[in-house]
Amino acid sequence: MAILFTPSQCRTFSPPVSNYHVLGETISSPYSVKLKTSGAESWSSRLRSKSLSLAFSGALALGLSLSGVGIAEAAKVGVNKPELLPKEFTSVIDVAGFLSDGQEKRIAEEIEDIEKDTGFKLRVLAQNYPVTPGLAVKDFWQVDDSTIVFVADPTFGNILNFNVGATVDLDIPRSFWSRLAGKYGNMFYWKEKGEDASIEAAVMAISSCLREPVGANNCAEVY
Repeated sequence: MAILFTPSQCRTFSPPVSNYHVLGETISSPYSVKLKTSGAESWSSRLRSKSLSLAFSGALALGLSLSGVGIAEAAKVGVNKPELLPKEFTSVIDVAGFLSDGQEKRIAEEIEDIEKDTGFKLRVLAQNYPVTPGLAVKDFWQVDDSTIVFVADPTFGNILNFNVGATVDLDIPRSFWSRLAGKYGNMFYWKEKGEDASIEAAVMAISSCLREPVGANNCAEVY
């Protein structure tokens, strides 16, 4: 613990280092995204951004990320396959077949409730790289500052990856995403319980977090 966005639009989180990826505060990356960093921190961030460019270019081309994926992986290119998108709008796209029809329906209903109650838009893409619509989901979902794009892809070990809009980032602690990926996205969890269990657990944890009052200790626990 990857849609190419303009710098003001999102932050991307990817396991396992800190599940954190910032677009809009900027570092040099294959996607011209920059982060405000300095010294050793800047060098380290650049290195990790290269190492995870595949996870996010392959998954969604989400840009920089902080992950343990090998640097050589960054040579792979992003994917843009709009033909894999559904004909009609849905907040849950499962091109990997991880979810049953019933699970997709429950998740979609939960996402609808989240948006009604909080104004935040959660979108879920389940995939196995390179079989993914990739960049095409940006326009399909009209991704903006209030959107969380959750990419479930076991290709790189940890199945949970997040692209977080700037408005969401103001309210939700950055550490929440890495803790969420660590709890429900690790390989031991999803291999034992199934990819579907990881996805459902993550959606419910996000729902719980988004409903908490904003404050110094909001989202301190991953339920």
